[in-house]
Amino acid sequence: MNWAPKEVLADFVTVARLAKVALTAGDIGVEELPAPHSPPTRLPAGQMAVYVFSLGGDVLKVGKVGPKSQARYTSQHYNPGSAQSTLAASIIGDAERLGLADAECAKIGNWIRANVDRVNILIPVDHGVAVLTLLESFLQCSLRPRYEGFRSQRE
Repeated sequence: MNWAPKEVLADFVTVARLAKVALTAGDIGVEELPAPHSPPTRLPAGQMAVYVFSLGGDVLKVGKVGPKSQARYTSQHYNPGSAQSTLAASIIGDAERLGLADAECAKIGNWIRANVDRVNILIPVDHGVAVLTLLESFLQCSLRPRYEGFRSQRE
């Protein structure tokens, strides 16, 4: 991982304050899962999250989940067919650039767990979805993830 979550989130507290949101650094939980990692088994009760996947110095994906999005948080990004816009599907689509063989693509969830870092940023539900969306947008702007939006929007 080549970005500093706590430093970036300190900047986000300033952004939240400018948006008239009372948020402190203590309201934000950070869970760093360096590769190899195990995906979380559940989203903690009363929490929402923004997650960041990265490979070396390359941020791959930033996403958000509300309190009722357990599958999105725990498993969908490791399975290319589980939902629209998963990290797994994006990596398979970019396999040549990443130097992945067919065997690795066939077990992409295992490859992600073995090679990709994940950071989970947790905020209490009572801050509301607007703050969650602001955090996701701030991180997308700050970190410039490779696999955000449709391919046509990235090129």
